[in-house]
Amino acid sequence: MQSDDCARPEGASAAAGAESDTVRAKPLRKNSLTEEVGQEFLINNRFFFYLFTFGTELGNEMFFIVFFPFLFWNVDALVSRRLIIVWAWNLFLGQSTKDMVRWSRPASPPVVKVEVFYNSEYSMPSTHAMTGTAIPFCLFMLTYGRWQYAFLFGLSVALGWSVLVCVSRVYMGMHSVLEVITGFLYTLLILAFLCPLLDTIDTFYMTHSSAPLAIVASHVSLGLVAFSLDSWSTSRGDTAQALGTGAGAALATHVNYQLGLLLDPPPSSLPLSLHSVSIHAVVLSMLRFFLGVAVLLVTRMVMKAVTIPFLCRVFGLPADNVRQARQHMRVELPYRYMVYSVVGFSCVCVVPLLFRIVNLA
Repeated sequence: MQSDDCARPEGASAAAGAESDTVRAKPLRKNSLTEEVGQEFLINNRFFFYLFTFGTELGNEMFFIVFFPFLFWNVDALVSRRLIIVWAWNLFLGQSTKDMVRWSRPASPPVVKVEVFYNSEYSMPSTHAMTGTAIPFCLFMLTYGRWQYAFLFGLSVALGWSVLVCVSRVYMGMHSVLEVITGFLYTLLILAFLCPLLDTIDTFYMTHSSAPLAIVASHVSLGLVAFSLDSWSTSRGDTAQALGTGAGAALATHVNYQLGLLLDPPPSSLPLSLHSVSIHAVVLSMLRFFLGVAVLLVTRMVMKAVTIPFLCRVFGLPADNVRQARQHMRVELPYRYMVYSVVGFSCVCVVPLLFRIVNLA
């Protein structure tokens, strides 16, 4: 990978060979704060470019809006909702640490920015590395012994997933090696503390009468803490988004338990196995997935379209510039919570009810 203004090799044969495999490109998304499109760069190895682009997407919003629902509706609801708890807390701690440490992104030049969407955030630690470590390793810890598979297979998948995300952030020009390693180790520390508490937290969410109040109070309080650490950036919005999703999923868990709608496999069926999966089950899974994700995307789109104009009217702010309006904490914080708590609640409660109605459960 090299910037467009880098020197090229001399010699006709070398140049011809290099040009045949070189592709010009620009970052796929604009900077979320400044709308900067980024500098054009040259791709000398398309395999690595596409591999690490995929790796970095494993830490972005669209991956989570696909991954968590699929896991919840088609694989293991208990594992999915506990994974959401870890994801929300891990992202809160990572983004808050960023805003306290306040290290800038690597300078360009010499670094080539293959991605600029998150370029206005601080850099230490890498929250992509944190989520790219927390999700696979927590998934491994929650499923090993609950599902039938070899230990080395599960560990290899978790480690490979984590390494791919971590290396992709260096390749993209978003982090130094130190920031990625720090994010990886920071997450292992968080998992060591949080994973033993997951059963207690999950049980509290389901059974305790004061759980809804505690869920709302704790998640909103954490969002207020995150928003007070620094000026507006995508890190604040991402933190509120994760906390809102976690709150919505937790509230839905409480409602499901109270109504007897939990999707957890019965203890008598453990350990679970993939060997008994039939073609019919695969077809049902795909139907659930596509229908459910469509519902979530429509819900997200409608909530976004309604929430910001409503909040701007409430707080007396102009609604014609959405980007400027969202830089106000009184708009951005409730906007993120309202939109993504509804998405989280829909994923865990509303969509499974829809599956029952249309006989896809």
